[in-house]
Amino acid sequence: MPHAPLRIAILECDTPAEKSNAKYGGYYGVFSKLLHECAQALNQPDVLHPESGLELSRFDVVTEQLYPDLDHVDAVLLTGSKHNSFENHPWILKLVEFTKKAIADPRVKILGICFGHQIIGRALGVEVGRNSAGWEIAVCDVDLTEKGREIFGVGGLKIQQMHRDIVFSYPPDVIPLGSSPRCDVQGMYRAGKFITVQGHPEFREDIVNEVVKLRAEAGVFDKEQAEDALSRAGRPHDGIAIGVAFLKFLLE
Repeated sequence: MPHAPLRIAILECDTPAEKSNAKYGGYYGVFSKLLHECAQALNQPDVLHPESGLELSRFDVVTEQLYPDLDHVDAVLLTGSKHNSFENHPWILKLVEFTKKAIADPRVKILGICFGHQIIGRALGVEVGRNSAGWEIAVCDVDLTEKGREIFGVGGLKIQQMHRDIVFSYPPDVIPLGSSPRCDVQGMYRAGKFITVQGHPEFREDIVNEVVKLRAEAGVFDKEQAEDALSRAGRPHDGIAIGVAFLKFLLE
């Protein structure tokens, strides 16, 4: 008998830059592509069929501020965002409250990516904010803890990054997954509840290139920063391995 599909609600915390948005169809489209590729890479069609095994829904939590009914999903995924996870905009406060509710739910699991990772940290009561060490951009190395190596199935992670904000410390009862020279909290894990990463497993070279060029034009990145990031944007990374780890976690 086939397994029931995995019902994942994708909470869109932002809209990608113009070209990427048109190409992929929002962050919902970017994650949809990643998750289907990862279901294929998982290669367990009897457990999770690459086509019919995923039931993905999308919720605009910024403008429409819509949320799933937790009784009707198995997991929620909080995407990245250009917005600041530490600000008190009504939609961000609403997202933090919803995240607290999802963490308290005995059944629903959570995936947090970049801004989403920070929102989970904030929901658990730790400080999130600007990193004095500055930006991490494009493909970077992350050192993994023992648990991180076990979960992601690799010795160390290469992951696309695009952040200047961080979670400053690990909340209670959270297992650290990894760190980098610029950011101590690169991933958080609580068994049966959530996995988070500060990086972007869903980002592709074209998405990173577009963001870097726009931010360089806007003066957010200087010429040297932008050139360095563009030189690393196309490097191999572990986005698929991370996505496969997410799916295994959701199937547990």
